[in-house]
Amino acid sequence: MIRKILLKDLSLGPRSPILLWALVLPIVLTLLIRMVFGSLFASEPRLGIVDLGNSAVVATAGQLEGIQVTFPDTPEELRQQVEAGNLDAGLVLQAGFDELVRSGAQPELQFWVGGESLASDRIILGVTAIDLVRTTSGVGSPVDVTVVPIGDQGLELTVRMLPMLVIMAVAIAGVMVPAASLIEEKTRRTLSAVLVTPARLRDVLVAKGLLGAILAVLTGVMTLLLNNAFGDAPLATLLAVAVGAVMMAEIGLILGSWAPDTNTMFAAWKGGAILLLFPVLFTIWPSLPQWIAKLGPTYYFLQPIFDLSINGATFADVAPQLAIAAAICIALLPVVLRFGRSLEARLVGGPKPAKPTPVSV
Repeated sequence: MIRKILLKDLSLGPRSPILLWALVLPIVLTLLIRMVFGSLFASEPRLGIVDLGNSAVVATAGQLEGIQVTFPDTPEELRQQVEAGNLDAGLVLQAGFDELVRSGAQPELQFWVGGESLASDRIILGVTAIDLVRTTSGVGSPVDVTVVPIGDQGLELTVRMLPMLVIMAVAIAGVMVPAASLIEEKTRRTLSAVLVTPARLRDVLVAKGLLGAILAVLTGVMTLLLNNAFGDAPLATLLAVAVGAVMMAEIGLILGSWAPDTNTMFAAWKGGAILLLFPVLFTIWPSLPQWIAKLGPTYYFLQPIFDLSINGATFADVAPQLAIAAAICIALLPVVLRFGRSLEARLVGGPKPAKPTPVSV
């Protein structure tokens, strides 16, 4: 019976807007975050160089790290790209530039700066241009700068937001799909009709829980693949996603068994989702006290996914956290059964027909 109910839900799934949204959500969120935050916080200074002769500056510039260097064909093309904001700065080297520098002359160096470029990028590119000229002239820099990193190296914001993408994908599919499916069948009274057959309510709950867990695993894996974040231990990462999917599916069954209609379901989701989502804040802002994140149940599968995907952790490193997540899933089973029995009592109970009043002749 479980198999039949699951196949029926899968066949009717494409008609559900929540299921379709759960599948589209990882793609939409990934594109939005990469387009918005990636372009704002992860950009590199962009320098364009036009060489009207055969300067050694071009070869040296091509080996620069941390700067995007392009080589337009003409000064006019370079100027257009700088004005359009496609480049932060442009450098034009006249013919015979290297020979003029080595002879002690002071050739004109056209250095154009985009009006919309960041002040920090202008400083970097200005210093870079001076250093390139010094290298060409054979005169070394008057100082030797050694860069010494202080403190832990921070991750890019788009990387730190990975747990948010995962929890949104897994929670929408794992919680909302089984909950909405249960409520829909309750309101249409098809669930009462199912209970007339040999199928029991526990069969329905298992089938809908499997539906939510399967979709949650698919959306979680899709999110990790889109962000190229499966890490060096893909099987351990997949296990962490599966544990999280089971946890979310159980919460979805509890919500669907309790809520009488979709309005109540969404209201409960708005109020209770913070308990599921707040651990991601401590990955986005690592300066916050990390022990607070451990108060959320989702922390125990989100943090392993983050450590496996980004920090190069192994299964042994995250096994204790995954064990706690599995224990939470086991602890939720009696709660699911209790809400299921309550739902079954409401469905098979209800007002009994009144006894006929005897009529005296």
